[in-house]
Amino acid sequence: MKSLSAGTMRDRLEIKVVVKGGGEMATGVVHRLVRSGLRVCITEIPTPLAVRREVAFCEAVFDGQKEVEGMIARRVGDEKEVRGAWDEGRIPLLVDPECKIRKVLKPQVLVDAIMAKRNIGTRMGDASLVIGLGPGFHAGKDVHLVVETNRGHNLGRVIEEGEAEPDSGIPGEIRGYTWERVLRAPGSGRLLANKKIGDPVKKGEQVARVEGAVIEAGIDGVLRGILRDGFSVHQGMKVGDIDPRGTRAHCFTISDKARAVGGGVLEAILMGYGQL
Repeated sequence: MKSLSAGTMRDRLEIKVVVKGGGEMATGVVHRLVRSGLRVCITEIPTPLAVRREVAFCEAVFDGQKEVEGMIARRVGDEKEVRGAWDEGRIPLLVDPECKIRKVLKPQVLVDAIMAKRNIGTRMGDASLVIGLGPGFHAGKDVHLVVETNRGHNLGRVIEEGEAEPDSGIPGEIRGYTWERVLRAPGSGRLLANKKIGDPVKKGEQVARVEGAVIEAGIDGVLRGILRDGFSVHQGMKVGDIDPRGTRAHCFTISDKARAVGGGVLEAILMGYGQL
């Protein structure tokens, strides 16, 4: 890939990026790209399942718009509304599971930030530069570049050949806790929460329930995320997340991991700038 050697701010503003997915990680990516002057459009499925809803632009699917750290994503319906949102300084988000808008917008960059841990349809031919986040993508085969999403020494690294580290299946460690901080459905049914995101919780305290079955906190902390009330869930499904650090503000700001991944995507775009 060629390195950035020239270009004005006006040139960067002309770079259009379509980001598939509007969850926590995708939101960190979008936030960084928009702050850097790129025009970003998000595509989503009709019912996105975001746990960390206060830092997920995909919530605009339900509420019409979602603000995260001063930026607002607005749900739109077509190309005209996409461009209107850009003109107003908003981030357009379309319900477009097949990402058909890319054929109309013709973005120079496409980022697959669905975090499905597998490639569910992204190809190199989708844009001049195609970037995949995390496991499931192979740089040089189905995407041009991959950004590492696994916590540790390589988090945010841009991979030019090969794949990201495989999914360990173990939640990221925070203050020594991994599995203990994750809330999972005890059975199948509709989720109803007893707590709101940002609320303090104590070990053993009831946080939510599914068809009468109780979900208790495994540790002390704050409720960093939980699925929307009324969502249908199945046994063992992740429905919430407790942060043992207990800092309420962390529930409403982009995480260190999402920022690092966003930085990796920005680096990848600048690496490919000469080919856009």
